Amino acid sequence: MGIVLILGNYRNKLRVSGCSELKVNCRNSGPKQKLKKAKKAEVSFLPDIPEGKTQNVLEGERAAIVAEMKKKKIEAEFARLTSSDLWDTFVSGLDQYLERFLQMYKAKSHCIQTLSSLLSLLDDDNSVQRKRAVILRGLPHFLREDPSKLLKTAETTESEEQMAKGVNIGILLIQEEEDVLDFSMVLEEQIVLNGIRDFPHAVAMLVGLLFALNIDYPKELRYTFEVIQKVLLNIGGEQCSARDHGLRNRLLCKTL
Repeated sequence: MGIVLILGNYRNKLRVSGCSELKVNCRNSGPKQKLKKAKKAEVSFLPDIPEGKTQNVLEGERAAIVAEMKKKKIEAEFARLTSSDLWDTFVSGLDQYLERFLQMYKAKSHCIQTLSSLLSLLDDDNSVQRKRAVILRGLPHFLREDPSKLLKTAETTESEEQMAKGVNIGILLIQEEEDVLDFSMVLEEQIVLNGIRDFPHAVAMLVGLLFALNIDYPKELRYTFEVIQKVLLNIGGEQCSARDHGLRNRLLCKTL
């Protein structure tokens, strides 16, 4: 009986000090609260915010967990449909033609100024990660398509509606001044996935999502997505357009 009284006093002190979970489950003291009446042996769950955390921090952690679960679902559905790992297959195909892509971009940079600007990014950082990003960002330019339909830059001061406005299928690069903070995927002017680490991962996730949902590639980027699917991912490569077939031949002629 002594331990029951001790615990009762302890709970009462917690309630008086403002413990949310104990206050919300109090039946006989305090002002009436509009709470659903608990069934027998049930209590309302209202824990206090952990020490050192805030509501915003907890919301950020919850959003990160949701984003990771979405990524896992996309990867799992892609693996079910193709029997291959999305990222491993994508990056393996990209790295296979890495240097050859750069050679072709340099050859065209004199007539496509944007390619020259992208290649200049490798002057300060010549890592494999930066090369992958440069190749993927330059692909629509090289194939004479509209790159603005693939990647849109937005500032943190904009709302999500403003960021995604005008983007049917694409990727958002969210930055604060010169610092890149995040990459997000957009479908029909709605941000469907954020928290993506870099541009190559964002492209892989976007292709995986379109493939999993059986969504047609945007007409403005038809050849870009065909190259990613049929050359880099090696899915359906036996049937491709003349432009993509020519690109594949140019890649292979220096890699065999």
